[in-house]
Amino acid sequence: MSRRKNVQYTDSTMPATQIEQPPEEKVLLTWNTVARPFKRRSREFYVSLLSIVGLLGAILFFIEGLMPIILMGALVFLFYVLSTVAPDNVDYKITTYGVRFAGKLTEWNKLGRFWFVNRLGSDLLIFEMFSLPGRLELVIPADMKKKAEDILKKYLVHEEVPPGVLDKAANWASKKLPQN
Repeated sequence: MSRRKNVQYTDSTMPATQIEQPPEEKVLLTWNTVARPFKRRSREFYVSLLSIVGLLGAILFFIEGLMPIILMGALVFLFYVLSTVAPDNVDYKITTYGVRFAGKLTEWNKLGRFWFVNRLGSDLLIFEMFSLPGRLELVIPADMKKKAEDILKKYLVHEEVPPGVLDKAANWASKKLPQN
């Protein structure tokens, strides 16, 4: 049976261990623009939207009761507020650590593919995320798209994800409503 010696180290005799520091974060690309796509809607649009929601609400009231009506009312109110209140400008940064949006960092290991789309007259840079909400959408000026693509290709795959069922339904519904 072996016995261990109780060894106590003082600061001068303690073995030195090197703690490796992570590389410093470098900003690769930065821009400042609105936080989300925004388009003012006409009175005709809201009248059509309320007519459709009212008809659908009446049908759902007879089938399910009051709860779907309350949910639809809340969603219409949210849509109205987002369509009437203009978004603020925020800073966007692509760094060596990941993507910074309004001061919050999303690291590269949490991001998948990226692609560009145009929605409501704004160019969007969309990242697939491995966590909720599943996508990160950033408004990007048209003149920055090529620079962003060149930088992002070093970290991620440039491949557009095919639209899902919810995306297809939203696109179909937006085509049926009157536009400005």
